[in-house]
Amino acid sequence: MQTFKALSLLLAYPTEELQQAITEITDVLEREAILPARHRRALNGFMRDLQALDALDAQERYVGLFDRSRALSLHLYEHIHGESRERGQAMVQLNQLYKLHGLEIAERELPDYLPLFLEFLSLVPERAARSLLGQCSHVVAALREKLAERRSGYASVLAAIEALAAKPAERAAIDQVLAALRPEADDLGVLDRQWEEEAVRFTGGTSPDAAGDARCGG
Repeated sequence: MQTFKALSLLLAYPTEELQQAITEITDVLEREAILPARHRRALNGFMRDLQALDALDAQERYVGLFDRSRALSLHLYEHIHGESRERGQAMVQLNQLYKLHGLEIAERELPDYLPLFLEFLSLVPERAARSLLGQCSHVVAALREKLAERRSGYASVLAAIEALAAKPAERAAIDQVLAALRPEADDLGVLDRQWEEEAVRFTGGTSPDAAGDARCGG
């Protein structure tokens, strides 16, 4: 379904090419109409805003949200596994799943990057795509809530992604992610302590069950 691809583009780094493609993206969303009408209306407002912005302003806004804030990272497994070995193992399995469906990614790309995951979902049958997305919906919902708190138009993109999941996320799962998205998560001192604590874990063993699988629920 190209709707997943369209949402992937809207959540990616904004370029002039993306701004020029807004009309085409709008046409895809309306033609497939798998998103509820209220989400399509919200996205139309976001896209008009994005199209009207100077490209540099749009890019600065994006970087300020997603690249300078660990709490709003678009890397799904970061909010589930942190920087643990489990994240690396889960990403290896997710990358293998991509390859099975013909999606090859560059070495520098991380497979748990949400826009890339959405691109992958556009390659599989809709039912499977919705099911896979449902396994990540708690992370998507938590990011949507944090963006809404900042009154960011990107909240409408996350809300649309959330709406495509096979089942809504449980409140307890969302709250667990939100607890890890506190502002102090971006404090350099906290990040240093997390790194030191994680380094200690490499001296111990890991149970076979701890490795997780290719799902976002890991």
